[in-house]
Order: sequence, then structure tokens, then C-alpha cells
Amino acid sequence: MNSNLAFRPADETNKVMKNQYERSFFRPDTLGYHIKMIAVSASLIIVSSLLQGSPLLTEGHIVGFILILFQVELYTWLGVHFFRSLPGESGKGAMRKILRRFVWFYLTCFVAAAIIFTLVMGGLFLWHGDPLRELFPHLIHQELSGWLVGTNFGLLGGTLIFLYIQWNDAMKREQRLREENLIFQNQTLKNQVNPHFLFNSLNTLSSLVNTNPELAEQFTGKLAQIYRYILENNAKDSVMLNDELNFVQDYFYLHKIRDEDKINLTIDIPDTNGYQILPVSLQLLIENALKHNMATRENPLEIKLQIEDNSIVVSNNLQPMATLPQSVGTGLKNLAERIRLSTGKELIVENNRETFIVKIPLLL
Repeated sequence: MNSNLAFRPADETNKVMKNQYERSFFRPDTLGYHIKMIAVSASLIIVSSLLQGSPLLTEGHIVGFILILFQVELYTWLGVHFFRSLPGESGKGAMRKILRRFVWFYLTCFVAAAIIFTLVMGGLFLWHGDPLRELFPHLIHQELSGWLVGTNFGLLGGTLIFLYIQWNDAMKREQRLREENLIFQNQTLKNQVNPHFLFNSLNTLSSLVNTNPELAEQFTGKLAQIYRYILENNAKDSVMLNDELNFVQDYFYLHKIRDEDKINLTIDIPDTNGYQILPVSLQLLIENALKHNMATRENPLEIKLQIEDNSIVVSNNLQPMATLPQSVGTGLKNLAERIRLSTGKELIVENNRETFIVKIPLLL
């Protein structure tokens, strides 16, 4: 994976959700959506006219059409605004956030609907030449009860529709996350149990057996710990950050023995604060840095890990190889997608031509 090439993870990770949104019925930013809303509003008026047995193009039906259209447009726009981006975490905290958004959505719709109704009725009064001072008494004594029933009925129907949409999106998201986890697990095992990695490790171990048996024993123990960690945690959604850091240190230890003073790893994290992280995610980034950068004793590769704003920052100085290994970037794209699905946040990648930086959101 060529992580040190120009890469825009947001484009890749948002592609699936963007495609789903583009196929969605609820697209207030398109002309087709507004045509659909006009058709829905007209259909409701036609059905109401047929049920009442009244003429279609009456003033009441025209006013009703305007009110329904404006309110449906408003409810949908507010619904997309309030519910399109839900909290990525799960549990009681996320449920409280969703309920809080729902309360604000309902109150906002109710107030906005009252304003729209008042303005439309005010326009109707002006059309008939009635004095505006009689508007509010008319609304309170003759229109209020019917408006309350109709508005609350519409809000209830809209709420049920949006709840169904969110449930459907959650099911799709969970399925997508399962698929991404399977892809990641398979990719991780392929990356670790590959001939090149094993050849280098076994070759180093072979030389140590003759020159430094004690170090060879330590090397064997670290190699075993690496594979044990992968097999035990690869299928999990998250692991403790402290465990992931210990795994990264074991992984880096193998490379450090082979490359001696050519590479350095600095972990500037005094306290993990109970953070959790996607398993094997840090190792993937360190592997990328080792794979795509030159490292010499005169110009060692410096890799640093630290925490900023509830994210772990992995950075390395850029020393690109003259000939980069063949790569399609699947691993980093897959990691970005898993992070977005698991946390609702984005993997941030920055390349300032001197330092390559990746920020992984942590789980609390």
C-alpha cells in the first residue's frame, strides 16, 4: 500500500454513502425531488377532495395544497439536516444524542409550521380584503384545533418515515461494517503471513542463532506474540489502545533488530486514558512507513505516535524510495472505511512533503 503517495481518503470512504444518498428519495438539492413533493401534495388534495365529494379546485383545496407542499418541503429539509449525520458511537450516549435531536427537530418543525400557517392565512386575508386585526382571533377560535390535529398528524407521519429511514440505514451500515471487517481480516493475515515478511524474519533469526542465541530467543518470542495478537484480536471491533501499542512495539522490535540504527519509533503517550482503537490499525501505518521510505544511519526513518484531540497521530519523515513497491492502496482505503463505519469519523491523512501524518479517531 503506497500510503505516502497523494491520497484523499475522504473521497474513497464517502463514495459508498454518497452513492446511497444520490439514489435516495430524499434529495432536497435536486429538481426531481421537488417535482415529487408537488406530486405528493397534489395527490393528498385529490384524495381529500374525492373523500369529501367536493369540487377539486376550491380555494380551500388550493390553500391546503400550498400548506402541505411548504410543510413537506420544510419537514424533509429539517429531517435531512437533523438526522443525516448521526453520532458514530453506540450505546446510551448515542441514544441520548438521537433523542435530543428528535426533540429539537419536532419543536423546530412545529414552530416553523405555525409561522407558515400564519403567513398563508395572512395572505388569504389580504386577498379577500379582510382586516389583519381579525387574523389572530380567527386563527385561535376557528383554525387552531384543526391546525393542531393536522400538524401533529403530519409530524407523526414524517417522524415514522425518518425513523424507518434511520433504521434501514443502520442495518445497511452494520452489514457494510461486517463486510469491511471480513475484508480487513483477510487483508491483515495476508499482509502479515506473507513470504517476504517471513523470509526477512526467518533470515534474521537464522543469523542470530549463531551470533547471539539469547537475542534469537527474544526475537522468536516477539514473533510468536505478534501472530498470537493478530489471531486473537483480528476479528474484534476494537481493542484497548495500550494493548495495540504493546503489539506495535513488538512488531517494530523485529524490524529494529534487522535495521539497527536506521529506524526509530517514539511513542509519546504518557497515558492511554482507557482509549480503544481498531485492532492492527497502527501496525498497518507503521508498515507503510517502513515499506515506502528509505532509512540509513545518516538519515534514519523517524516514526512518532502521539495523541491529539481524541485521535492518535502517526507521523514519519518523508524519505521516499527511488523505486516504490507496487501498491494499490487497498489497506489504507479499507482502514479509512472501517473507521468511518465504526466511529462515524474520518481518517485524516496529511502530506506536507516533509512529514506524512495519519490521524486515527479513538474510541472512548
